[in-house]
Amino acid sequence: MMSFANFFHSVLSTISFVRPKKLIILFMLIPALSHADEWNIKQLMTALAQVQTRHALFIERKSIALLTVPVESSGELIYTAPNHLVKRTLKPKRESMVLDEDTLNIELSTQQNLPIGGKQTSKKNYQLQLQDYPEIAVFIDSIRGTLAGDLPALQKNYQLSLIGNIDDWTLSLNPTNEKMQALVKNIDISGEHNAIHRIEINQTDGDSSLMLIEQKLTP
Repeated sequence: MMSFANFFHSVLSTISFVRPKKLIILFMLIPALSHADEWNIKQLMTALAQVQTRHALFIERKSIALLTVPVESSGELIYTAPNHLVKRTLKPKRESMVLDEDTLNIELSTQQNLPIGGKQTSKKNYQLQLQDYPEIAVFIDSIRGTLAGDLPALQKNYQLSLIGNIDDWTLSLNPTNEKMQALVKNIDISGEHNAIHRIEINQTDGDSSLMLIEQKLTP
């Protein structure tokens, strides 16, 4: 790919062959050409914020240090901007997590106690208020903030970096919150345009998870 310096040099070398009016138009195009090559976090957040609702299928593979084979599950994701998120696992067993504002409702496949506590609303249902679980809130905000294109929310607890272009990008989130740093090494979210296709989470204990997301056309 021609560097900007070489491009500018080629422009200068053709000045004597361009009529004045055309020369003005050419120099007006230079900033536009340069801007078209830019792809930064603010542009990504703007694109993501335009999505008001999303329905997708997912396959999630969790690699646990004590197990030799990843644990796989699949189901559907439903997002409605800015604060409603549903993760409904269908296989190998039906479970769900529903986030509304700062309330997380969890439905398990069997009656059991949550290891983190929470209010039990029925035999298999629990409810958490995120303000009571700051580490969980920080983690959820990494996903919710990305879906909503909420840059200030992400920057509260993560150092962000972006590679790629509009057709193939990866946003890396590295925790700056001390408690979160003890749990998570990094979160990588990849996609194209305003669609997320992949979420990879690497924990400090060696465990990791990879979620592959396939967008559905209709809810």
